[in-house]
Amino acid sequence: MLKVVILGSAAGGAVPQWNCNCAQCAAAWGDPALRNTQVSAAISADGGQHWFLINASPDIRQQILDTPALHPAKGHLRHSPIAGVILTNGEIDAIAGLLSLREGTPFALHAHARVLATLRANSVFDVLKADLVPRIPMALDTEFEPLLPDGTPSGLRVQAFAVPGKPAWYMEDAGADPGDTIGLKFSTGEGDSAYFIAACAEVTPDLAARLAGAGLVMFDGTLWQDDEMIRAGLGQKTGQRMGHLSMSDSITALAGVEIGTRVFVHINNSNPALLPHSPERLQAQAAGWRIPLPGEEFTL
Repeated sequence: MLKVVILGSAAGGAVPQWNCNCAQCAAAWGDPALRNTQVSAAISADGGQHWFLINASPDIRQQILDTPALHPAKGHLRHSPIAGVILTNGEIDAIAGLLSLREGTPFALHAHARVLATLRANSVFDVLKADLVPRIPMALDTEFEPLLPDGTPSGLRVQAFAVPGKPAWYMEDAGADPGDTIGLKFSTGEGDSAYFIAACAEVTPDLAARLAGAGLVMFDGTLWQDDEMIRAGLGQKTGQRMGHLSMSDSITALAGVEIGTRVFVHINNSNPALLPHSPERLQAQAAGWRIPLPGEEFTL
């Protein structure tokens, strides 16, 4: 059995963004129910005794605080049910929270070699001591079972695979690499599988075939339309320039693919689908997609 908790589903800057008063942020400034932290999820294969975080967002402390399943167990001076962190890319949104997990509790850090090289090149991440936080490279298209801190099997099976995308913006000058944007497949060897794809520039036939039959897909929902940020006066980049397929295009591209539960994550503050009664939200829901709030849980 897989248990998945959405810790946050917003893109970089969260909702509301600290310096923004767009329609979605303005609504969230006034209504706490519309606020959202930056995208991350937790997944467990042993009924919630141990958890692996998918990315470590800058909001990770607040996300742990808001998620009782991630709290230290009573009766222990130092404890965490977090057994590891699995990174999908080297974006600030995915790695900055690692710096908040530096207080001496062991966990494993799994990432593509390209991302591990980025961490290695920045000495600030050395606050995560190697003897407590081993950095373990993930090979693409090779299933592995992450271990618990005591070395025993977790029961979770993970497979990383490349998806169309681009490097983190601060790494663009270094050129592209297949490990820049990856998706993750989770399973236990029995029952349904779950997929986490926080960035994706195109639904290729291979990707659609890979997702067919999945019990849960958490998919890139950054923008509603490709030129959304330009239209809103919030920036000059299109979704494609940033390596993201629009929600509306994703809905169309995956419409014929058999998926149990469809969930959008990595939703930018500019996206009108964040507002519960917007035409865009209603259209997404009519197509079978969910816009999750922090704390939503799925069991497979």
